[in-house]
Amino acid sequence: QVQLVESGGGSAQAGGSLRLSCAASGYTRSINCMGWFRQTPGKEREGVARIYTNDDSTYYVDSVKGRFTISRDKAKNMVYLQMDSLKPEDTDTYYCAASLWASCLQASRVHYWGQGTQVTVSS
Repeated sequence: QVQLVESGGGSAQAGGSLRLSCAASGYTRSINCMGWFRQTPGKEREGVARIYTNDDSTYYVDSVKGRFTISRDKAKNMVYLQMDSLKPEDTDTYYCAASLWASCLQASRVHYWGQGTQVTVSS
């Protein structure tokens, strides 16, 4: 089992920055992919960034590319999402995710979820 706990959400103005953190615990050696998702009530959970644990390669969806950066501290079992140039449309609940498989930008491929943290961006 793997447990994920997010922190770092909050409020920011458009153009500002926030950094989300995700602490992983448990059998973390089993994780191949970690990612960040976001969700608006009534909509599907959307993957925005992922990082592979074997080589730290990253991928971003177009809506956040160039603004968000996912990174990992292997020694601390932490994953981060640095969010810069925030826009009001980035307002959502953000979830940390972990997968035992080699891909994790689709919710159906995620095995473990954090509890979510709210991000609110005002114009």
